[in-house]
This record gives sequence, C-alpha cells and structure tokens, in this order.
Amino acid sequence: MANPSPRRMLPLLSAPRGGGRDAMTCRFRCGNACSHEVANTSDNPYFNDILAGMLTRRGALRTGALGALVATIGVSGAAAAVPAAAGTRGYGNDEGGLLFTPVAPNTEDAVITAGGYTSAVVVRWGDPVLPDAPAFDFDHQTGAAQAKQFGFNCDFVTFFPLTSSRGLLWVNHEYTNEFMMFRNITGGDSLTPEQIKVGLAAHGGSIVEIERVGTTGQWKLVRTGARRYNRRITADTPMRLSGPAAGSNLLKTAADPSGTAVYGMLNNCAGGTTPWNTVLTGEENWNQYFIGGNGVPEAQKPYLARYGVSTTTAIPVESRRWDRVQERFDLARHPQEINRFGWIVEVDPFDPTATPIKRTALGRIAHEGATTTLARDGRVVAYMGDDTRFEYIYKFVSKNAYIQGNDRHNRTLLDEGTLYVAKFTGDSPASEIDGTGRLPSDGAFDGTGTWIPLASGGTSHVAGMTAAEVLVYTRVAADKVGATKMDRPEDIERNPITGAVYAALSNNSNRTVANVDEANPRASNRHGQVVEILEQKNDAGATSFTWSLPLVCGDPADPSTYYAGYDKTKVSPISCPDNVTFDPHGNLWIATDGNALGSNDGLFAMPVAGPERGHVRQFLTVPIGAETCGPLVTKDELSVFVAVQHPGEVSGATPDTPASHWPDGGTSQPRPSVVVAWHKLGKKIGS
Repeated sequence: MANPSPRRMLPLLSAPRGGGRDAMTCRFRCGNACSHEVANTSDNPYFNDILAGMLTRRGALRTGALGALVATIGVSGAAAAVPAAAGTRGYGNDEGGLLFTPVAPNTEDAVITAGGYTSAVVVRWGDPVLPDAPAFDFDHQTGAAQAKQFGFNCDFVTFFPLTSSRGLLWVNHEYTNEFMMFRNITGGDSLTPEQIKVGLAAHGGSIVEIERVGTTGQWKLVRTGARRYNRRITADTPMRLSGPAAGSNLLKTAADPSGTAVYGMLNNCAGGTTPWNTVLTGEENWNQYFIGGNGVPEAQKPYLARYGVSTTTAIPVESRRWDRVQERFDLARHPQEINRFGWIVEVDPFDPTATPIKRTALGRIAHEGATTTLARDGRVVAYMGDDTRFEYIYKFVSKNAYIQGNDRHNRTLLDEGTLYVAKFTGDSPASEIDGTGRLPSDGAFDGTGTWIPLASGGTSHVAGMTAAEVLVYTRVAADKVGATKMDRPEDIERNPITGAVYAALSNNSNRTVANVDEANPRASNRHGQVVEILEQKNDAGATSFTWSLPLVCGDPADPSTYYAGYDKTKVSPISCPDNVTFDPHGNLWIATDGNALGSNDGLFAMPVAGPERGHVRQFLTVPIGAETCGPLVTKDELSVFVAVQHPGEVSGATPDTPASHWPDGGTSQPRPSVVVAWHKLGKKIGS
C-alpha cells in the first residue's frame, strides 16, 4: 500500500465494551445491550450447582465430544483419526492441507490476505441491485433509491450457483448507523423523514447475480442484462407469518387483525440455506427499533423486559425514531407489533415475486441464524443461537422427512416439528471450574447434554404456557425448563465430514466467578470460545449429546486459553468468534467480531481433527473498525466470500471526519461491502 496514512489508535483498543467492540457499534448494532441490565434473570441452575455432590465421569468423555465419535462410528485410534478418509485436506496429510502463512495481527485500513492470495470488492453499500437503480449519491440519498440499491451493514452471505460462471449471492443487511450515513446527525430526533425512510430501506437483504472473472476465484456484479433474480428486501417488504403461532392473538394488530401478515424484517444477522434451495435469515436485535415500552399493558411488560425492551422509558436514547414515519414502531399505540419480529424468515432467491415467510415454529429469539442439516431419518434439523448474554442454544426438528425433488412437500417442513433448547452438564468437580479457565484434572472442558422439548406443533411441553406462547415468548419457555445460560451463542454449523456441531460463543464480560460453568468456564469472558457437540449416534435428530470446548479464545500466552491441545506458540491469536463455516474437507473457518486483543477482526481456519487439530491460522484481516461476517468457502474451493461490516465505525467518526476510507480509498466515505478472496495462481483455498 503506497504512502499509507498514519495509523490512528482505535478507541476500541482503549475502551473495550464486553469484547472489543467500539461504543458506536454497541449503540447501533444492539441498542447498547451490554450497558443495560441482563434480560435473563431466571434462576436456572449453573453447572456448579448441578455438580455439587455429583460423581464425576471420565471414560469416553475424557477425549471430548469428537473422541466419542470415534467409538460411535467404529473407527479405531484417537480423535485425530476420526473423520477423514486418506487424502482429505486438513487432517494432517500432505495433499494441500491448511498450509498458508498466517496474516499477522494488524490495524491496517485494508483487507489483508495471506501470502499468495488477493481480494476484491464484489458489491458495496449503494451499488445498484435493481436494473433501474440510480447511482449512489452519499449526500443526496432517498428511501426510493436505497430500496433499489445494496443495503447497509452486510452480514450473512450465501451463494446459489446458476452455472459454473454465474450465480446468485444473498446478503443480509443487519443494521444502520445513521451517524455514518448522513452528515450532522446527533440522534434519532435529528433525522429527517426521508433519512428515516433510507434507514428502513437499508435493512433486510439483497439478492444479486454475480459472474466469475475469467477462470479465477474472483467474482463481480452482473451489471448488464435483465438480472431477473435481483431483489431488495427491506423493513417495508410484505411478508407472511406461518406455523403454529400464526393467527394467534399475540400476533394480531389493528393493521392486521388476522395475525398473519407483517411488513419487513429487522436486524438480520446470520442465516442458512435449506435443502430445497431457499434462504433462512434470522432477525436478531429487533428489540431496539421500538419505543413506548412504558405504555404497554402491565401484563405485557415482563415479556418485553425479557427481550431487552425498556418498560420504564418512553424513548431510549439509542432510538432511531422510526415511529416518526411509521407509528407501528410505537408500542404505546401498537403493543403487539413487536411480537411480529424476532423470527427466522425464509426467502426464495429464485423467485423475486415470492412473499418471504416468517416461520413461527422455529421460535422467537435474537436469532443469530438457522443452519440446516438432515437427521438420519430425513427430517430437517435447524440449529439456532440466541445472541445475547446468558441466552440459549436451540434446534428445531421437523415432524416429516425431506423428500428430494418434492418442492411442494418440502416447503411445509418448517411449519411443523419440535423446538428444543439445550441443557449442558459438565463432568468435572465444581471446585475445578473456578473461573480462571484452567483445565480440570481430566484435561478437557467437556460433558453431556440434553435437548429439552419446548413445543411440537400446537402442543406445548412447558407447563403453564400454550404452544403459541412458547413460540412467541421462547426465552421465557426456555427459562422455565432450565436451559443452560451461555456466553452469547452465535453461529452454529454442522461439520460435513464428522457430523459434529460447532457453536461460536462470542464473549460475556458479565459472567462472574459465582456463575461460571464447564461450558462457560471463565469469569469476565472477553474472548469467547467454541463448543463442539456430538449428538447421540451422530444423528442430528437425537435428543442427547456429548460436548467439549476445543477452542477457548484469547492471547495464546494467556494460560486461560486452550487451542485443542495444540502448541500455542504456533497459533494465531483469536478473539470473539462469531460466524463459522466449513470448507468441503471439514476445516472450521471462524469470523470474529470485536477482537479484544487490540488488532483488527479477521477470518481464521482451524482443522478439527488429526495432528493439526487446534492449529488456528489467520487467513485475512478486515479494515479499521470493521467486523468480519459471512464467511463462505465455495464448493470448488476457489473463492472465499466475506462480508466486511461497519468499516470505520469507531467513536468520534463522522462523514466529515471518517476513520476509514475503505474500500474506495482517497477521501471517500467507508462503505460496508462483500469481498471475495482467491489465490493468485488459482490454487484451492487454504493451500
């Protein structure tokens, strides 16, 4: 990079909040959730209480969840030998394993890739999505223009190939930061009605057609032709509610007395795809968009509070004041409107006229996403994290089985099934889980677990709650059945080779020594961990599992960190795991959010079996103030897509004094963008 500008010390390095997020990100991403009281005040027992007087177990659990898989599938040897056939990359052989030289931690205002790789922007905020979209004009934005352009902060990315050289890219747009989108903004009341309309249109998601550049791993927007699949979905897009809670009194409003129709989706974070090629996108911090919580009926206030909505303040300081344009965002006037957000939304990327569907059978939480797999009997399973301090891990198992090619049948599967929440039990004495992160005497943080049923179709499994109440107030139902409070459950993915399930637990600085447990073993946990789950008989439909922590993040020199037993002098430091994915060979790729180690966020890769298990390498870093989202390794292994969210989002930054000029350089405004990385010589990702 020629003539780099002087580096500025990031506020996040000196004033961390929870992990390493800047205060500005906290305000706009989640409405300063970490500055408010913890919403989960249930008295669910922690592991230390459960384990008091309990006999410890060793045996198969000594090697962790993946070690148990060895016995389950009849493979001899240690966990290192488990999953892979000879010649599979990433499991300790010579055939193109994860051999790239890691990127060093840095604070550059650029995307920095491993040696031999390069990257390019695929699509940025304001780029045209619909054929008649106007050119982006930062100082003259309108809601009508934004509704046809690529939205703001991009997150979950998935890809649907059309041919070997063309495909559809779906991207979530999680939230807006009006302080960076417009000049001279001091708060929600200072926004003009037109600026509010821009914010509404900048949420949701985008579908864009992209094409390969030559025979490389680079992709770019298709800018000519019909682009018939391209679509913008916003906070105003008509949607319908389906499943057991649809039509219930809890979802009815004056505008929709049927309780089945709603406008828009909010704060869409991670997601997944279905076997029938649709997108599942999760509404996460939707609670922050509403005002008037103090004016709702008294009976509703405990439920609002459980979802982080103030019931004592009329207008929170973080409010965008969308109620000034659409009164439905004022709960004092429309108390049920908020219940229509917090769902998994299914979108058909191949039909721009299809109405998105909010699937109520999957529960209402702060959805990080929903990633799917098939149980042994063909039923569809979706894993979901509730991304808030002390919240829970969930899964949904459909009642009926997937039938390949039967689209009409398959599109009913997410409307009927059983919603479960996870309860984790450790196998070590309470005295050995002391909040320091020191491994217990058996050498692993591990144990067993149970999936507790909450509702099956119209049947509730929670005493005192109807099925509709369970699905609308899912957190309350999970409290009642004694689910395990986790350290901000983020993205959850199933390994395509081993079948083990991996959940990123981002951080939780509010956890104290008094309430640590074996799955969340550190007090003041700023760096997070990854939990590995192996379900009984390696069946995603099972209701019991074993688990372990292969990765406890942070500075490798810190004794509280654990990199699956790998030599920590050889690993890349990693902090605050967020989104996860797998390459076709079962290597785990981890994107970070809020690196609390003083450097930019990035994308990391780690083998989960073989002698390289735990060898974390940093593949790329993102610019100043940005978060790494997305990530997606294509099946041909030639490309990695990453969403670069909120570049330059640091306290004090404004359009007149930007902290970043990425991706366009010069004096340009920072613009959230999706990038693609590939090897310059056409080699496969990771080699």
